[in-house]
Amino acid sequence: MAKSFSSERGFSLAEVAVATGMLAVVSLGVAQMFALSTERNLAAKHQVSTTTMATQKLEQLRGLTFSYDASGLGLPVTDTTTNLTLCTPDTTGRGLNPSPSGVLETNTSGFVDFLDARGNCVAATTTNAPAGAVYTRRWAIQPLPTNPNNTLILTVLVTTTAKESLRGSSTTRTRLTEDAMLTTVRTRKAP
Repeated sequence: MAKSFSSERGFSLAEVAVATGMLAVVSLGVAQMFALSTERNLAAKHQVSTTTMATQKLEQLRGLTFSYDASGLGLPVTDTTTNLTLCTPDTTGRGLNPSPSGVLETNTSGFVDFLDARGNCVAATTTNAPAGAVYTRRWAIQPLPTNPNNTLILTVLVTTTAKESLRGSSTTRTRLTEDAMLTTVRTRKAP
């Protein structure tokens, strides 16, 4: 019976220390991978959200009147009064009037609104982001140079309000991971 006990061998303290060290190194690598994965998933969530919000504003702009009169005279009719900066649009705005230059880089009255984390409108009385604003949405309306009376270029930019200060005062747009910028063309059509 004494012989069976002497043939059994356990782990030495050195072996246990080496195995524990290896496990710790592997665990740290996995933990870093989880942290990076979480960061990337959050950025992807913001990208999907901003793209959806940009699409919603483009649909609002495309829904404004930009056609010919129904009386048959062929006169162009353009909405020039709808205020899309308000949570409930009214007739105190600029509609599809061309935007000034630089509206996608800075908050410009008549071409910016703010949204909360769920994409709901946050009422603002100025062009500064109000409390609760997570996203800033800007849009530009430019006539197509080759057909300015009948074709508009609509561009919408949505960015996170908190990271807007990271851009600085550069004249060229620095795209952040969470930004979404969509552009479409709107052509005047008969009703």
